[in-house]
Amino acid sequence: MNESAPRGMSVRAFAGTRLIARGAPLEVALAVKAALEDGETAPVLVFDDRDASPVEFDLRGRAADVAARLAADAAWQAQSADGDETQPEAPGEDAPRGRGRPRLGVVAREVTLLPRHWDWLAAQPGGASVVLRRLVDSARHASDAKDRVRASREAVHRFMTALAGNLPGYEEALRALYAGERARFEAWSVDWPEGVRDYVRELAQGAFA
Repeated sequence: MNESAPRGMSVRAFAGTRLIARGAPLEVALAVKAALEDGETAPVLVFDDRDASPVEFDLRGRAADVAARLAADAAWQAQSADGDETQPEAPGEDAPRGRGRPRLGVVAREVTLLPRHWDWLAAQPGGASVVLRRLVDSARHASDAKDRVRASREAVHRFMTALAGNLPGYEEALRALYAGERARFEAWSVDWPEGVRDYVRELAQGAFA
């Protein structure tokens, strides 16, 4: 399996434009293996339900071999994630003001600014670190909605390019997607194979905010 499978990950498999399995990676991998062994001739593609990115399974050997490889991938990813340790914040202007105050998730890193930026930060209440955190949070909140729309559209486009490129209304549906016109998007995709139609609509939930 080229793509690792995080805990709780959900994927979907299509043979051509026909949905053949959905669910946890192992469940879908075994369903794909069974379909291929039963003579499935259509190209089989698997997608990560989070963003429609492609997922590849190593289906060699018996079902137990496939399960063992997936389990090893999941264990490796979990170990890698646990190995990311945050560094304690270096003492500075906004060091904790009370014995035992926790520094949860705080990471000390170098920030390079021009003198006028440092002058402005020094004049703000709370110190440079507090002000920078506040500015970053404000910028994140301002861009969250746009980021969700963009991510949803990219996921739909990725999936449509892979499976719906030859379906009637593909180009019109794609234009409606980027124009933010949900009714037109759904109208152009209404006659697509059920699994494809339902999946693009699911992926597009955040595309029309």
